[in-house]
Amino acid sequence: MRWTDMDSFEQDGNGAAPDSLPPPPPVPPDVVPIKAEPEPAKKKVVRIPMARRGLGSKGQKITLLTNHFKVNVGSSDGHFFHYCVSLYYEDGRPVDGKGVGRKVIERVQETYGNELAGKDFAYDGEKSLFTVGALPNNKHEFTVVLEDVTSNRNNGNASPDVHDDSNGQDRKRIKRPYQSKTFKVEISFAAKIPMQAIQNALRGQESENSQEALRVLDIILRQHAAKQCLNYHDNSSWSGCGLFACQSECQRSAKRSLKNLRIKVSPSNQEYKITGLSEQLCKDQLFSLKQKSMKNDNGEAENLEITVYDYFVNHRNIQLRYSADLPCINVGKPKRPTYIPLELCSLVSLQRYTKALTTFQRASLVEKSRQKPQERMTVLSSALQRSNYGAEPMLRSCGVSISTNFTQVEGRVLPAPRLKVGNGEDFFPRNGRWNFNNKKLVEPTKIERWAVVNFSARCDTNSLVRDLIRCGDMKGIRIDPPFDVFQESNQNRRCSPLVRVEKMFEDIQSKLPGAPQFLLCLLPDRKNSDLYGPWKKKNLSEFGIVTQCMAPTRVNDQYLTNLLLKINAKLGGLNSMLAIEQTPSIPVVSKVPTIILGMDVSHGSPGQSDIPSIAAVVSSRQWPLISRYRASVRTQSPKLEMIDSLFKKVSDKEDEGIMREVLLDFYTSSGKRKPDQIIIFRDGVSESQFNQVLNIELDQVIEACKFLDESWNPKFVVIVAQKNHHTKFFQQGSPDNVPPGTVIDNKICHPKNNDFYLCAHAGMIGTTRPTHYHVLLDQIGFSADDLQELVHSLSYQRSTTAISVVAPICYAHLAASQVGTFMKFEDASETSSSHGGVTAPGAISVPQLPRLKENVCNSMFFC
Repeated sequence: MRWTDMDSFEQDGNGAAPDSLPPPPPVPPDVVPIKAEPEPAKKKVVRIPMARRGLGSKGQKITLLTNHFKVNVGSSDGHFFHYCVSLYYEDGRPVDGKGVGRKVIERVQETYGNELAGKDFAYDGEKSLFTVGALPNNKHEFTVVLEDVTSNRNNGNASPDVHDDSNGQDRKRIKRPYQSKTFKVEISFAAKIPMQAIQNALRGQESENSQEALRVLDIILRQHAAKQCLNYHDNSSWSGCGLFACQSECQRSAKRSLKNLRIKVSPSNQEYKITGLSEQLCKDQLFSLKQKSMKNDNGEAENLEITVYDYFVNHRNIQLRYSADLPCINVGKPKRPTYIPLELCSLVSLQRYTKALTTFQRASLVEKSRQKPQERMTVLSSALQRSNYGAEPMLRSCGVSISTNFTQVEGRVLPAPRLKVGNGEDFFPRNGRWNFNNKKLVEPTKIERWAVVNFSARCDTNSLVRDLIRCGDMKGIRIDPPFDVFQESNQNRRCSPLVRVEKMFEDIQSKLPGAPQFLLCLLPDRKNSDLYGPWKKKNLSEFGIVTQCMAPTRVNDQYLTNLLLKINAKLGGLNSMLAIEQTPSIPVVSKVPTIILGMDVSHGSPGQSDIPSIAAVVSSRQWPLISRYRASVRTQSPKLEMIDSLFKKVSDKEDEGIMREVLLDFYTSSGKRKPDQIIIFRDGVSESQFNQVLNIELDQVIEACKFLDESWNPKFVVIVAQKNHHTKFFQQGSPDNVPPGTVIDNKICHPKNNDFYLCAHAGMIGTTRPTHYHVLLDQIGFSADDLQELVHSLSYQRSTTAISVVAPICYAHLAASQVGTFMKFEDASETSSSHGGVTAPGAISVPQLPRLKENVCNSMFFC
């Protein structure tokens, strides 16, 4: 009986319940009651990444070089001393602006070198400072003065404010060539770290000090690299800045690109942070200038409306050559803007640009980074020589030296998995590639009710339809003639993307007899078409129609074949499959019901911290197949990397999380069998977040399973895939990239944890970047060879080339990106006051994504 039920009993007039039990008998005087001990609370198991069980042996051996350089640790008897740094202004206020800390500590070293026994510092730029050996005292207090310094506390306090000339303070501040600031510095002892911890960590014998010792080493190396950088960079002026090209776009794009960058203003030589651009050109932008010499009837200074251009030319006597016809830089606040003519500003050098690049900038960056393996090795060797780590005093003090030779490692080349295509044929990919020339698809679909939609793309639609039907027939796909070809009217081309899509659908609904099975959409732009998001949303979430977009440029049979592979998968067909999948004979996976998940979180562009992140989970279905997937997508708080919607209990009987959706689909599509094994591939997390994956995300998955069936205990494998690293492999004495299928699980891998590198794809351009897989948990008991071969095989499930990462992760990324286009978040970012940092979860309301219609939610709409 619930406690609430007892409270509902009616009581009689004496306050006793009518059916109450009699009182218990009295305890005899010689009996001592035994106190009931409460049941101990179950202690939560904290999971940590698993240790390596063994190395792989399958595959042809290959000797490789890698851009890892051995760190030798000599003397290990000494200690790093950790000190806490506190910085204050002269009036006692704490310094909270980033960037100024390094300048202050450098000045402390310059000014008080003798008092500090000539010690070198490793400083993280914020609160932590490290030395080799102790400073003379446990606590030091210093006062230093810096010239030409601004604080990020308040842009307005030190602005060349053109609003008010009623007193001489602003004018005096501008005329002064430098601004001095006094800082108080406290350096207090915090901890002592044995250098032996570095050697222990390198041997895989981690101790409580290992991570902290490696952190010190990392700070020393980064600090040294930053010093070397300063020798090769000069101040960048606006005329030479790549961002200046943004002025040719709409002003809105330029404002987003320049926001939060620091500039130096002449002739004052002061630094400010850009908050925006003026709405008007410099010659037209007005502001109110107080005239001290002119008083109104109340004795107050009168305001004079004057343009920024006139103020600087006529009141400040500064000649402006080309600023008149350009917007001004705004370094003020929203309610009190402060405008500076463009030509008086120059960018402060060595700033990280954290905004999203334009399509042109991105293409240019990729082009410059495409270095062939031998060229990249030459560049790396030169950079290492220039770095001159041997001259770093702190490295010498702790006996650390860095080799200048590329590390040699032993790799293995796994054979490409055998594929099955149509008519029971076997196919063996070569060099990570294959094609469907003269071959049929394994399970071709039929396209019966369909139409073509043309959004002003220039092409011969009749010829395109004819060639598509012909290519489909060659692959086994039967395509009926389309119902119609809908051409966008000329008058609709100038409407907004949303309106263009709405009007097109009005036309489609008025002419088609019923809902089509499929719509082929022709877009005018090859990339970044504004029509893409509204079109996908309309089809998938409002009408449940499968759609494929294309930009009809350079259309040939190969292009159309690749297009048909996507269409076939979206409509439920199967292009090819692993031979071991058809048998089925996948080690471990084919024996018992197994679901494979791919998880990814997509964030807004860098610098836009108010745009919701998008979490996607892709799941395999129809076991024992592992080639068909579906996707579940949700929004979550901006910049939140851990997926928070895997389990979402809303009542005692209701769970609205992603995992419930995923598990129920597997159950219904796999002959009403629950998965006994769950293999999770997680993308996009760093080593510092591994424990969160194991103890936050995995807990949610387990809770979702238990919510469906309390007695259900599936086994888990959790693998993180990392692409955001700098490791490269090279064939010794060969100009070619490493062959596809190359796996490395020794020497440069973690000395204790279970990780390996895999180059599954053929590097056709530049130097191949391997994927770094970390096996965090394996309750199933895979051998190293079986797990590496499974990962390798899962890289052969998409398109006609092996891909660089397993297909479930690739699909999760595609699903997040595509569904993310349903919602336009750019407008919100315009009013953001963010500085590109992390927004705390729940800081803003997160709009929910529209749900997909039932007839498409289980399809591979994302491929």
